[in-house]
Amino acid sequence: MARPLPLPDRPLVLDGGLGTLLEARGHDLTDPLWSARVLADEPDAIRSAHAEYFRAGADVAITASYQVGFEAFARSGLDAAATEGLLRASVRLAAEARDGAAREDAAGDPASGRPAGAPRDRWIAASVGPYGATLGDGSEYRGSSGLTRDELRRWHAPRFAVLADAGADLLACETIPSLDEGRALVDLARGSGARVWLAFTVADGRLRSGQPMG
Repeated sequence: MARPLPLPDRPLVLDGGLGTLLEARGHDLTDPLWSARVLADEPDAIRSAHAEYFRAGADVAITASYQVGFEAFARSGLDAAATEGLLRASVRLAAEARDGAAREDAAGDPASGRPAGAPRDRWIAASVGPYGATLGDGSEYRGSSGLTRDELRRWHAPRFAVLADAGADLLACETIPSLDEGRALVDLARGSGARVWLAFTVADGRLRSGQPMG
């Protein structure tokens, strides 16, 4: 993992929806790979989007790796080495945006009256989306993957390992729809040395899988 920055004793501001911002900027997200297609084809747009959120006050940038999966990219003609390269690039682009924000902190902005000062801490969270996200058909919001906990752990393991090694400050396991998938990710987190947050999606007080939250 990256710098072992301590977390401050205050709420942290996350960035906004990366896909939403890209779409607002005119990027076509109808491709099955969604924002991952922009990551592959227009990396500067990803870096710029992260930078915009940092300028708006975000403390944490969540990378464009949410929908990057080895099988999904293989279906689009990218081999495993290229997919791993894109996973690592997603972290690098966010880090480059953070570095740019630090330079802006140091320089200040006379036009707006913002004084120069010491760069503030910002964090990079490598996005680990659910299995269903890589299918590109909204499966992550229906909550049934058809895979067991062991199968989900084996499916997530290669991507999890790459992102844990790519230099992010933590891994954001997000929009997880079921307990089995959440437990599979906890299995991978144990002993990995990675800092991880785990976030589920819910509807009417239950997980998307229909399981109770408790």
